[in-house]
Amino acid sequence: MPDAKPIRPLLIAEGANPTLTSASLVGWSCARAIAQVTDAHIVTEWRNRDDFLKAGLVEGQDFTAIDIRRIQNLAWRTTKLLSRGEHFSWSLYAIFSNLVYPFFEREVWKQFAGRLKAGEFDLVHRILPLSPTTPSWISKRLQEIGVPWVLGPLNGGVPWPHGFDDVRKLENDGAGRLRALYRLQPGVQRTRRDAQAIITAARTTLREMPEPLHTQCVFIPENAIDAQRFDLAPSLPRSPGPLQAAFVGRLVALKGVDMLINAAAPLVREGKLRLDIIGDGPERERLQSLVQQEGIQSGVRMEGWVDHSVLQPRLRESHVLAFPSIREFGGGAVLEAMALGVPPIVLDHGGPPELVPPTAGFVLPLESRPQIVRDLGALLARLAEAPEQLAPYSAAAQAHIRRFYTWEAKAQQMLEVYRWVLGQRPDKPTWGIPMGFE
Repeated sequence: MPDAKPIRPLLIAEGANPTLTSASLVGWSCARAIAQVTDAHIVTEWRNRDDFLKAGLVEGQDFTAIDIRRIQNLAWRTTKLLSRGEHFSWSLYAIFSNLVYPFFEREVWKQFAGRLKAGEFDLVHRILPLSPTTPSWISKRLQEIGVPWVLGPLNGGVPWPHGFDDVRKLENDGAGRLRALYRLQPGVQRTRRDAQAIITAARTTLREMPEPLHTQCVFIPENAIDAQRFDLAPSLPRSPGPLQAAFVGRLVALKGVDMLINAAAPLVREGKLRLDIIGDGPERERLQSLVQQEGIQSGVRMEGWVDHSVLQPRLRESHVLAFPSIREFGGGAVLEAMALGVPPIVLDHGGPPELVPPTAGFVLPLESRPQIVRDLGALLARLAEAPEQLAPYSAAAQAHIRRFYTWEAKAQQMLEVYRWVLGQRPDKPTWGIPMGFE
């Protein structure tokens, strides 16, 4: 019996870029992984064209770049003008991006309408933007010509926790209070109703979906690990000595690094813990001053960003990743630590706790700042008494990544969604909510 023909998706990934981070890298990695198991064509914005070419993709064959730079630059300049002080308001930029994005899809339709009507593609899958509040210009038109529409992964809308208004001000997120108005934005609800599948990447996003749409929703977090960049070999035993805890990420207020320093300080002074803070950002000077105030300079390493080739072996030196971010959407740093066999400690809010099964790490309640410091300090103290107790957590973390969170695994998950949408399997695919928790 001849092999079945590969599925032919048209992948919309407006901001995908292999040289950037965050959503841009997620979009690129997801699209490329899907292209390995399908006959895909990627549509992106012109600003990403040169990086697609440098990565070896062939324009016209593998991807198409669409130019809306003029109106996109207008959104960026307007956000910079309206942002207060030195902090760029990403929440405000998201609002303006939503307003200009339909121009991109309109150009997609102009270039691909004929090929879609001719049946050249089996479905259209919009990978980016990740925002669940971005309307689609082409979903209605796809419905009219009978081409299935797949939306996601969608992630956003994580609320600010109570008691952290000071952090919200530091993050210049006043515009985020307007987010609830997205429901009034033309096209948002239709975009969702038109979708044969909505890939929700977080429980927060799933809860935002109207109940009648839950039958169309599939839970797949957006982040994954590049198995070629990360050594997924079993973690080696750490050197004897005090507990080694690491933080990796941008040094901004919402990451909670100040709470980590306060929680770790008594143990560092007693010689029971060493802290490695890897990253840089506007909070670095304040955090260095806090380390000095606590008198723990000799037990804290804070040298800024390190090259990715250095990051992995350095992170492997740690027993745990301490990541007390109070508002995190995806949690890519958490997955990277787990891939290296470093169990994470996270707060029960947003994306990170959905990545960490009870056997692979630790989830602490997000309450008041003093309570977080107490809980985190108590957990670190317990682990410092016998760091070897972390060995089974380390093995479970790596096993969880290998099964669910490589880009190869992600591509297979997306392929199952496509098969369901196209009627090639009778049941909606599911890997649990959260994924892989048993």
